[in-house]
Amino acid sequence: MFAKLAAPFIALAVATGIMASPVAYKSPNSLAARGSPSFNNWGGFSSLDNFDSFYGSGNFANLHYSTTVVKQDSELVCHSEQVEIIQQRLLVLQEMAKRIITEQICDVETQTITFQQYYASLGSFSGDLTRSSGRSVGYDNSIVSHYGDLYNSDGSLSNYDLGFSGSDLGSNYYVASGSNWNSYSSPSSVGTAYMVAQAASSDY
Repeated sequence: MFAKLAAPFIALAVATGIMASPVAYKSPNSLAARGSPSFNNWGGFSSLDNFDSFYGSGNFANLHYSTTVVKQDSELVCHSEQVEIIQQRLLVLQEMAKRIITEQICDVETQTITFQQYYASLGSFSGDLTRSSGRSVGYDNSIVSHYGDLYNSDGSLSNYDLGFSGSDLGSNYYVASGSNWNSYSSPSSVGTAYMVAQAASSDY
């Protein structure tokens, strides 16, 4: 019954172009080794020139990078702060990423692809926290040290080359000790925490 009633409206939609096909873009240049497409100049957008060079062809989000843990002269130990303090700082980083993408990329297609790369790459940290990635839980201090280089003296965003590529990630890894992880109970408790947080994340 519904199909009979809907048919005239579907036909009208097709006739008036409401269900028109998406805008056609140029095909990706090549198919990379792992099956992911090349995004160099994807869709004919010059703003994606050399996109693949950052992490390497076929390595869209650099999910499987290796790490070299650097031993510190003095032990790096985590210090628990109120969770709201942490949430504030992470929100600053979130909005900073949005500022960079919207102020320094004008093609919305490139904004979308670059953000998805960032989102997927950051998301791989979940595998570190759950100890399923095989990597140590830490950060690359050489890359972190460039945070202050993101701004010019007048507060505007800088636009000069910071002198590294995505393939450098993990080469100067710092790992803080002092967490409550133990191999007996933590896999289960962290797994539960992950599932609860994932469920909350999809509840919108």
